Amino acid sequence: MQFSDFPYDKFNFKSNSVIEGLPEEDVALLKQHMVSHSYKKGEILFREGSYPTGIYYIKKGKVKKYKTDKEGKEQIFYVCKKDELLGYHALISEEKYTDTAATIEESEIAFIPKDDFLKAVQTSSVLSNRLLKVLSHEFGVLVNSLTVFAQRSVRERLALCLILLRDKYKEEESTLPVELDLSRDDLAKFVGTARETLVRLLHDFKEERLIETRGRKIILHKPLEISKIANLY
Repeated sequence: MQFSDFPYDKFNFKSNSVIEGLPEEDVALLKQHMVSHSYKKGEILFREGSYPTGIYYIKKGKVKKYKTDKEGKEQIFYVCKKDELLGYHALISEEKYTDTAATIEESEIAFIPKDDFLKAVQTSSVLSNRLLKVLSHEFGVLVNSLTVFAQRSVRERLALCLILLRDKYKEEESTLPVELDLSRDDLAKFVGTARETLVRLLHDFKEERLIETRGRKIILHKPLEISKIANLY
């Protein structure tokens, strides 16, 4: 068994494939009134229950997508990285946002106005076909994630989240161990457990020499062994 066998596709959206390699005229439509903005860590892009006015394209940084319950507790269900799109679900369905998106580190994000995006979708068969495929895939990702998280132990869920985040934080062509720069609170919300339980399990992983910690950073030394704990092969 090799680490390359890990089923990333079952847990990752493919919104980065929507814009990549589009015909020049379609790209021109999307960029006609596109504006970029720098965000500090913790800034909100959009809130659950509000109406969309456009879509977001991550040029740099990372964004968490999460739901909030009646008691105000967050459950992070996805982390977006560079080149991914956000906010198009609500725009296409003409409904309110069903989740909230916020930066988890300093980011540069472009905003494409609603009218420009919808015009591009209506006039470009390439873009509309890609969106259809991406939306279909994301439905499968969400169903799979719900099933897996309902059936796995907290230890297994932590291992899975560490591997999924590894994919978000790894640098291309780097052979160094991947460093995750994420708060314990956010990681606990992603795993779906209490902060105290998360800290205890991270300590166990350190004792097993699977990871190392430096402040809030988590360095993954043995991704294959961690992926085995996730129990997905």
